[in-house]
Amino acid sequence: MTVIRLGDGRTVVADNRWDLVGVASTTPLVSVVIPYYNQPHQLALVLEALTAQTHPPDRLEVVVADDGSTHSPDVRAWTSRLDITVVTQEDNGFRAAAARNLGVAASSGTVLCFLDADTVPTPDYIRQSIRLPAAAPDALVVGRRKHADLSRVAPDSVVGWLSEQRPLESSHDCEPGWLVDAYDRTSNLLNPGWDGYKYLISAVMTCSRQLFDDVGGFDPSFVHYGGEDWEFANRAFMMGALFAHEPDALAWHDGPDWAERSVQERISEKNTEALALAPLITDPAARTAGLLYSIPDIVVLVSTAGHTAASLMRTAAGALRGMDAAVWLVGAHADTLLTRLSVDDSRIRVGDPDASTLSRCRFVVEIAGIVVFSVDSLALLTAQVGPGECGQVTVDFAGSPASVTVTASRARHRVRRWAANIDVGADELLDRLFGVRGVHHSEVGIIIGDDEPALSW
Repeated sequence: MTVIRLGDGRTVVADNRWDLVGVASTTPLVSVVIPYYNQPHQLALVLEALTAQTHPPDRLEVVVADDGSTHSPDVRAWTSRLDITVVTQEDNGFRAAAARNLGVAASSGTVLCFLDADTVPTPDYIRQSIRLPAAAPDALVVGRRKHADLSRVAPDSVVGWLSEQRPLESSHDCEPGWLVDAYDRTSNLLNPGWDGYKYLISAVMTCSRQLFDDVGGFDPSFVHYGGEDWEFANRAFMMGALFAHEPDALAWHDGPDWAERSVQERISEKNTEALALAPLITDPAARTAGLLYSIPDIVVLVSTAGHTAASLMRTAAGALRGMDAAVWLVGAHADTLLTRLSVDDSRIRVGDPDASTLSRCRFVVEIAGIVVFSVDSLALLTAQVGPGECGQVTVDFAGSPASVTVTASRARHRVRRWAANIDVGADELLDRLFGVRGVHHSEVGIIIGDDEPALSW
């Protein structure tokens, strides 16, 4: 598998192969970003634990992002031992996503380590959590989270308390079983599938600033508890992030896992989260109701060159049939042809997809020529494009000028991010990082159509 060296000593690796990442050549400046809301005791434990990190203290800064607390966090007891900054936003409800973005904006590290104000890191947490992002800027890493009641642990004794828990670190005691099972099933996210985003928890999440900025940060529209980490992680993966679970990056969360808490109206809370996520996450598991959203799972770009309105109807309809897809007509006379179709279908659009759509869809299909899809064509093609498969499938039309190409969004974005820094062409880079396959049009039920097909009945 391919490992590509960048000029600064970091690497870009194929697919999701975090196991190919080497060791960083330098020790990065790490920014620990902590969203906070009226948690003085819990924050004190976290800050005290950060003073005991094995990562060099002169390569560590802390930003506490206050989400409009009644009283601003008092960090004076740690300013002589930590490079610490407090930033504040107004109290407009639960806005952890916006607070994290605010904290990042006030930081200067090349690696960003997100910890919640109730999540206490063990001494080696920072060093372990940054190992992959420091060497591979595409890496998005989730640490390991155990749970305990820390309400009676004093700040000046928290380091000793962590030391006492060392015998538990090698076991899965005090860990959420659903996460333990997921990391075991996916080999610590080496094989993440399409749903690996569900196991990236923002309370113990680390990435490079470069990846964070390219992805666009957390979505500030999330104003309720939960969901913003799934959305960020999913969008990062669609934009070429490398998922990894780092079991040696351990932190202790004060209190039980959400799934174990006695939460009133639990179903209502989870429904609120699901309703917020479904328009933004195109994973079929998030869209089981059969409804359609503005952002489709499959973006289909259809060149109008050579098409009549009748042939365009056949091509567009075939691409949409039975799929969570939308068609963008591109090229000359696209508006005129759409008018001639006389359809009232929001899935058929003119121009280019916006950045929000291209950062969240799973697949981009590019079509040129008068092609006709069978009911299974796109499903057969997209099944070959994904984690552990390949990044692109091209359809062979045996000498015809027609073309159909299906590319994973994550492959498109990772190639875009690095093509200017690597001395190979974009097509070769895509092949080296993700692989390209070719299939004959007959294998996936696609035929060349007539420029004036008969539409009469």
